[in-house]
Amino acid sequence: MEVISNDYRIKTVLGRLEMIIDNENERIGKDPQFDLKVSNAHKSRCLYELTMLFRSTSPEEFAVNHIEQMHALKGKLALNARRVEAHLNAVRTVADLLKNAVRDADGDGTYTQEQFYYSES
Repeated sequence: MEVISNDYRIKTVLGRLEMIIDNENERIGKDPQFDLKVSNAHKSRCLYELTMLFRSTSPEEFAVNHIEQMHALKGKLALNARRVEAHLNAVRTVADLLKNAVRDADGDGTYTQEQFYYSES
């Protein structure tokens, strides 16, 4: 009876993780109200739950019962990794622009040594 219960619980957690990933993939970079930190917390919780469930399930049994769901999730996670990376790169770019704007605004109108630096490259 415990095996059936774990099987159902694993399927449920995998489904919840898939929904979280789908939501994140759909909203990241498009929805300004999307909270990546909260989404990451939900993903982490699902991964923790799966880890606990895996401890009491044999690997062979898990692979047979959930292989299709795992393959679908793997593809979605690959897309998610690309989207999160693109989002973080965009955030870094905006942060650099803001940092440079603040630095330029703080200038007192005189030239700095770096402005006269000449590079052959």
